[in-house]
This record gives sequence, C-alpha cells and structure tokens, in this order.
Amino acid sequence: MNQQRMRPYEHPSAWKGADLRESDKWILQLSLADNDELQAALAIAQARGASIAHLTEADFPLPTLGPRIAAMLDELLEGRGFQLIRGFQIHRYAIQDAALIYWGLGAHMGTGRAQNAQGDLLGHVTDLGVDYRANTNVRGYQTRQLLPFHNDTQDLVGLMCVQPALRGGLSRIVSSTRIYNTLLERHPDLLAVACQTFHFDRRGETPAGKLPYYSSAFFEWQGDRLFCRYNRSYAESAQRFPDVPRLSAQQKVLFDAIDALCNDPELYLDMALEPGDMQFICNYTTLHSRTAYEDHPEPERRRYLLRLWLHTGRIGPMPASYLDRFEDSLIWQQNPRPPIFDLSALRAELAH
Repeated sequence: MNQQRMRPYEHPSAWKGADLRESDKWILQLSLADNDELQAALAIAQARGASIAHLTEADFPLPTLGPRIAAMLDELLEGRGFQLIRGFQIHRYAIQDAALIYWGLGAHMGTGRAQNAQGDLLGHVTDLGVDYRANTNVRGYQTRQLLPFHNDTQDLVGLMCVQPALRGGLSRIVSSTRIYNTLLERHPDLLAVACQTFHFDRRGETPAGKLPYYSSAFFEWQGDRLFCRYNRSYAESAQRFPDVPRLSAQQKVLFDAIDALCNDPELYLDMALEPGDMQFICNYTTLHSRTAYEDHPEPERRRYLLRLWLHTGRIGPMPASYLDRFEDSLIWQQNPRPPIFDLSALRAELAH
C-alpha cells in the first residue's frame, strides 16, 4: 500500500455502535401526513401505469417528504452511511402496492439495479429452505442462517421489513471506515494485506466470457474517498477454483482480525426491524450482517424482507476493480424480471 495512504480516514462514517444505541438521529420517523403523501404518490404512479423497473422519481411525487429523502441521501453518501425510515404503515397495503411505494422512495435516491442473474430488481430476503454453506449457488439471503459481515455491489442497499422472524434475525451493521482506522492503529501490517488483491466467488452467476470469480482489495482509495469491499465467505469459496491463488497465512489472520472487529459490541449496531421499516446503507462505508433466526410456523408469518440495490450516480470515480462487478449487474438488467411475490415459485426455481 502506498505509504501516503497509511493515514486515518477522517470521515463521519467512522462511527461506533456504542455511541449510537441510545440515539434516534439515524431514524427518519414518518408521520401520518407522510403516510398520506406516500399513498397519494402511489395513486399517481398507478394512474400512470408505472411499475417496478419503469417507475421513476417523477412518477412518484413527494413534495414534502422528498426534501427529507434528499437530505437522507446526503447522510448516506457523505455522512454516517446508514439510515432507518420508520413508521411506514405497511398494513394499509397489499404486498404489491407496498413494494411499489418502496421502489418509489428508492427512486428518489437512485436507480434500481439487478441483484442476480435472474434479473431481479426487487430482492426477496426470506428462508427458502437452503444452505449457502453446502451449495455454492445459494446466496445467504435465501437462508435463515447467520450471515457473516459483507457488503453488496451498488452504492446503496435497502431492506424493507414485511414480516419479522419469531426470534432472531437482527440486522447488524458496522462501520468499515472504523475498521480501517482501527486496523491502521493496531495492525498496520494487516491493513497493508487488506489493500492487496483478493478473489471473490461469483457463486454460479457468471456472465458469458467472464471468470467465475472477480477481484479487488478489501480497501481501496480513489482520490480522497476510501472504498471498502469485504466478503470473507466468497473469498474462501473462490478457493475452489484452481487458478485462484491460495490464501496465505497472513490473509487468514487478516480475516480473523476483521471479523473480530465486526463482532466487537463496542463497534457494531443492531436493529430489530419492524413491519414497514426501511433500512438504507452505503456499501462503501458500512458492512452488514444478520443474526440467525427462527421463523413462525405459519407460512404467512415467516420472516420476509424486500431488498433494493441503488445506483445513485453521485459517487464519482471508483476504483477500476469495481467496474467488473458493476458490469455484471448491468448484464443481468438487460432482461429485468417482474417481481415475484409467490415465494413457493422461488423455492421451486431454486430446487432446479
């Protein structure tokens, strides 16, 4: 790593969970008037025939809530790096209408991007009865297992809670900026390793002509902005490919050091998402995880969240290594799939 880069990243995203647990400054509380405005925007979008994949900010007018969403976007990209919207009255709506409102809010922050090779622009986070540790084509959000800390491909990732679990399933986040600064302070030798190239498994979603893995460092600078990409599980599963270099002893020590920091109660912040809650995270400054959970026995009450990946167009130049993975999403997006709310159909698809 360039020695001039071996300095702290002085940025508002370098928060500690212990400092925020008793705070509500990261929560945007919706009022009854806000909910009425969302309902009115939904009616306008529906009257125009707008649908997910085609609905834009202009189709979903938010005259009073819009400026607060714009301020929230500033906080996500240049500030703390995460935000929770609470108070959306999801019980008013059928799931299809709630999803359209969620998409409409997202359209005020960016453009929805495809999240998988099936072209899904709206992801379904729920247990489909599979195990990502046993099947390299399975993604962690399709399981009820603990999800290790990681981040996703686009600028922002959003989650809207439709139904929480019976027990567990907490959303857990940590500042990757804080982890970078802490590694610099305590383990500068390991930070140098974190800035070297790692290889990540594409998990069976490889576009034609590409390798089954992609490559980047955990931490990279572009100008004065620090970017983070971390996914230990995918780096380890990429070891199944013979042309991927074997992980060194020092790289494995780095994994353990980062995971220890991610799971330090002083650093992480838990959120128990309630129905209607919408969580938004900047992927470059915040890692996210989820605790394992136990579901309700009734199918209609099982834990279920909807996910957005948003490209804001506001980040500016990015590390060259990021472009390969962004291209995957654009390739998937060439054939966007309408949202599927029949979870049994998703289970059947995964079984094949």
